[in-house]
Amino acid sequence: MMAEKGSWAAFVFGETSPRQLPERIRVTIAERERQSEVLIGWAQLFLVVTFGSFYLVAPKTGDDLSFQPVPWALGAYLLFTLVRLGLAHRGTLNAPFLIGSIIADVVLLMSLIWSFHIQYEQPASFYLKAPTLLYVFIFIALRALRSDPRFVIAAGLAAMVGWLAMVLYVIYGDPLDAMITRDYVSYMTSNHILIGAEVDKIISIGMVTLVLGIAVSRARRTLEQAVSEHEATQNLSRFVASEIADRIISSEKAIEPGDGEARVATVMFTDIEGFSTISENMDSVTLVKSLNDYFGALSEAISANGGTVLQFEGDAMLISFNTVADDPNHAVHAVQTALGIQDCCNRLRFGPNQTVMKTRCGINTGELTAGAVGSADRMIFTVHGDEVNIAARLEQLNKQYGTYILMTEATATEIKDQIDTMHMGEVVVRGREKPTQLFSLPTDTIIMEALADKQSA
Repeated sequence: MMAEKGSWAAFVFGETSPRQLPERIRVTIAERERQSEVLIGWAQLFLVVTFGSFYLVAPKTGDDLSFQPVPWALGAYLLFTLVRLGLAHRGTLNAPFLIGSIIADVVLLMSLIWSFHIQYEQPASFYLKAPTLLYVFIFIALRALRSDPRFVIAAGLAAMVGWLAMVLYVIYGDPLDAMITRDYVSYMTSNHILIGAEVDKIISIGMVTLVLGIAVSRARRTLEQAVSEHEATQNLSRFVASEIADRIISSEKAIEPGDGEARVATVMFTDIEGFSTISENMDSVTLVKSLNDYFGALSEAISANGGTVLQFEGDAMLISFNTVADDPNHAVHAVQTALGIQDCCNRLRFGPNQTVMKTRCGINTGELTAGAVGSADRMIFTVHGDEVNIAARLEQLNKQYGTYILMTEATATEIKDQIDTMHMGEVVVRGREKPTQLFSLPTDTIIMEALADKQSA
């Protein structure tokens, strides 16, 4: 059962995701676990090579024996490790196989330790004092790389059972001499065993397993939340501009409605000429495909000049410059974007019907506020202020003036050293008392070619 927030299980093991993980997130986590299993395989290969190296350089006794168990145990473990490493690279290690391989790890390690008393012709109790037991903790810790507490627990339980079996073998292997002592000095200076010491080892293995299991469980839940948030961020950037998504994520505090910043910026409204007629002659599926082609083509010109699409509304767009990301040359970039849009609309046809979509642009530069608007549980990032309203009115006035790009005097002044403009007169924009000076661009390709030359230079 999923741990509720604030419960003891959530306190110990960490809070679970509030909803079931989508398949794509489970696939992402599974791929990370596969990579972790490869890493574990290489680490275990390093360990078995280390074991072998120690064996080769260590002084030997009993060289006259016809059977040397340690090389055989090391060889079996090396072969098993190579096979599992290959399977890990292929991604064919399922949970039952992994648990079985963990048990095999412990069995092989315990067999290696057990063989020491034969190799060195000592009583069975001899192997209980071998420092090789410390590798048990390495094996348990390695399983923590996979962010799945089941495998940590499996390794720890197998090690506890394995060591208990090793102790019982010593106690009952020779009924005439159990080799048990209560004297700690005797235990440390002879082959006698101290039951309390062996119990301490088993308890230590269990405690390390428990702590690592809890740590891995918490890490697993944190990983699931992190992957979910990463996926949400990627999906968010498909619905809002990536610059806005980055701003939301990197904000020092949660963004609240009304959070905004006043700055001088440039805004542009776009709208498709005769869109009502275009949509009337298309079915809804064809219309959506045509708009998707249209927005996809225009977005390249917008992104190339540092613009941010704040809103789509039907066929219209609200684009801002120097609001989300700093852009000291925002007015020029806005006009370059408008020219790029005109170029796209002149060259391209959109959708299954290869529809012509001419686009009108209204541009204004001035002080406005950029920030979050809405309620506490639903907000949008947009721009607002009188300067934004003027840009919207200019887009509509293109129809009256027979133009496709209209801008205010403020924008024309900002770009005068880089782009030629043409005064179109003045008009009292609806909702304002003072007249607004209107500017456009010299007609057609001459200015566009000149602009291209300036950009390449």
